[in-house]
Amino acid sequence: MGSTLTPTMLTFTALGPFQAWTDGDPLDLGGQRQRAVLARLLVAGGHAVPVSTLIDELWPGNPPAQALSTIQGYVSRLRRALEPDRAPREEATVLVSASPGYALRALPEQVDSWWFQSLVKTDGPAPEVWAAMESALALWRGPALAEFAELHWAATEAARLEELRLIAVERRADAGLAMGRATAVVADLEAHAAGHPLREEAWRLLALALYRTGRQGDALGALRRARTAWRDELGLDLTDALRRLESDMLAQRVPEPPALPRPAEPGAAPPRPGEPDAPAGRPLRVLVADDQALVRAGLQVVLSAEPGLEPAGEVANGEEAIAAVRTARPDVVLLDIQMPHLDGLAAARRILADEDPPKVIMMTTFGSDENLYAALRAGVSGFVLKTSPPEQLVAAIRAAAAGDALIDPAVTTRLISGFSGRTDPESPPALAGLSDARLDLLKLVARGLTNRQIGQTLSLPEPQVTEAVRSLLDHLGLFGRAQLVVAAYESGLVTPGTVATR
Repeated sequence: MGSTLTPTMLTFTALGPFQAWTDGDPLDLGGQRQRAVLARLLVAGGHAVPVSTLIDELWPGNPPAQALSTIQGYVSRLRRALEPDRAPREEATVLVSASPGYALRALPEQVDSWWFQSLVKTDGPAPEVWAAMESALALWRGPALAEFAELHWAATEAARLEELRLIAVERRADAGLAMGRATAVVADLEAHAAGHPLREEAWRLLALALYRTGRQGDALGALRRARTAWRDELGLDLTDALRRLESDMLAQRVPEPPALPRPAEPGAAPPRPGEPDAPAGRPLRVLVADDQALVRAGLQVVLSAEPGLEPAGEVANGEEAIAAVRTARPDVVLLDIQMPHLDGLAAARRILADEDPPKVIMMTTFGSDENLYAALRAGVSGFVLKTSPPEQLVAAIRAAAAGDALIDPAVTTRLISGFSGRTDPESPPALAGLSDARLDLLKLVARGLTNRQIGQTLSLPEPQVTEAVRSLLDHLGLFGRAQLVVAAYESGLVTPGTVATR
């Protein structure tokens, strides 16, 4: 029998940095406006987009005289990138001509935003909904279509997808409550309600989750916070449904939750595929530094409930964080960028300057780009939003501990795009003298690929890639993967919007 060729798998990601991939390898989609053509067709969900619409939406109010031929050139180059083996006169099957314009042909599972929407619509028993929402939320790697945010169509689609993400968070929590998992959803709902205080469902679920964990006072307090927020923002009282829930809680008429299954013994759960092993066979120890007691409490719940993670303490300011790192010796520090006495940026610099420092993840609600960029230069492992769902926080902690990939590449790319090319007396070393192999490796690291993805790209075993990255850090006198990214951009080896080549 003859051998069978394995077909390549083309995928598209829009829930975070926009990219197309072939079998996990990123494709070169060209410059910003050419990428925007593909993104606009993706947003259309497989329907044809007229050429006139593409022109109007890519050059709002001021299209160039050669706009039509420019669009045609973009499409031609995108087709070559998406189907490199297609014969010159063969019909395109991915980016197709569809009168009066073009359309993207793909299966829902090939496009993360399409698959996300399909998952969010899942109905059925609570365990099925829980699993579907978990899978849907795990697809998010950052803000949707952020690099096209100045274009109206992209901003509209991003807002629609974000609304669906909030619905998925609430559907997951609702399913969790039906399954008796109130403890597992409290921290997520605290962050959700704090980040979106005008969402009725967020407060209902949070109050119910707190009540079902035996925290009646906290549950009523959540409804009081909702009432305050609504009066301050809208001049309104709570809805009838929330007032009834409050009354039922005061009268203790809320139904009891189903019996919880007995939790597994600590350490009994095996590590998930791809997760780093804990140092020396023990759980990853995580220190939380934040001046808000509610945030600290929520993070402690997440850490305590996650197999393989363990709280290493909590502190309320930068000075306490530095002292706690030196006494508790955590593996990872979750560090708020804005704190009293000593802010998170200054604390991060001092923590990372010590011998054998822990990994540091900056937590932010907004933060100035100047401060975030300075933190990236200092060697933090990345950034997470305080409102991130627990699964994203856990993934961030594990990624930082493994030193395998930057967290939230959308934020990182935005910052580097804004600040690359700046001169600084403390900038990373020049890259002159590096071998071609090391330069190729640095390009791939700078584009956000994990060691596993780099190994697939360069046809190298992952342990060899890990050792090569470590050797490159030593050679350049750097200690963090984030600093490698900054070095690549500031030296001009990689520029925002390009894709590293093999």
